[in-house]
Amino acid sequence: MNSKELNEENFYDETYRYVKKHGAIDNDFINRFAQGKVSDSEFRKFSVEFYHFTREWPAILGTLLVNTPNEDDAANLTTILVSELGDMDPTKRHELLYRKYLRSLGMDPAALVKNPQLPTTKSWLDGMRSYFSGDFYEALGAEFGLENMAIPMWDKILAGFNAFFEKHPEMKQKVDIEYFTFHRELEEHHEEAMEDVLGAHKSEPEAREKFIMGARGILDLEEKFWLGLSDAN
Repeated sequence: MNSKELNEENFYDETYRYVKKHGAIDNDFINRFAQGKVSDSEFRKFSVEFYHFTREWPAILGTLLVNTPNEDDAANLTTILVSELGDMDPTKRHELLYRKYLRSLGMDPAALVKNPQLPTTKSWLDGMRSYFSGDFYEALGAEFGLENMAIPMWDKILAGFNAFFEKHPEMKQKVDIEYFTFHRELEEHHEEAMEDVLGAHKSEPEAREKFIMGARGILDLEEKFWLGLSDAN
């Protein structure tokens, strides 16, 4: 997508469509996952590597928040961060829910923290930190990309769990997927928050161009994250 071809009127719609069609949510691994066609080792890699993201994400998002000069933008980002921390309910803190998921699979979260990240996972997380501590508009574009790719991502992940349970019905009562179902319910609110942020700056040509750079850059890294989970790597 060429940002110079986008004007104030079509910027949000075109950027939104670009994110929804990006390879970060339409790639070989996540599509196979949705169809229940990943191997046991790929399923385990997904569970472990996504934990690295879940565990580090609040701190990464906090970096963006403290580097956000605009108070309205900061308010929207605060809403998202508070949501990640459980919306004032510590038992719903997202990383805690993910720990329950790991334990239901027989994995020890404390031990997994010590696992070295796959290079593609590390690049994705380091990329977030870099964008969120750099140029303000690129940072907001990166966050817009991450929040707006989330709903189709969660939908494919949940479809994958349904396929997994069809193959392994004995696991349906054992595996705790509240993290994934609860997160999916919240994402529309996150999209709304980022729509407010994008709308506040769409009249600024420099902001539009940097928004696209940030969204494209972080989604390209996320696509590599997913592909890095394949047994072929």
